[in-house]
Amino acid sequence: MKIDANQEFLLELANTKMPFGKYAGRYLVDLPETYVLWFKEKGYPQGKLGLMMELLMEIKLNGLEGLIRPLRKE
Repeated sequence: MKIDANQEFLLELANTKMPFGKYAGRYLVDLPETYVLWFKEKGYPQGKLGLMMELLMEIKLNGLEGLIRPLRKE
């Protein structure tokens, strides 16, 4: 089975931890919605992390975190 770029990005999102700030070390999907909303207002970080957080905002707004958590490779 071939994994396309979108699937790969979701796998990476599920396994990425916040690299800085108040919630450093926490999986992105486990960040409080209020924190992600704060970034939406202030501006997402540059690069891939910003893209992940922007997608995460949509996931959280639609209550889809439960679809991402099982993708973790803990």
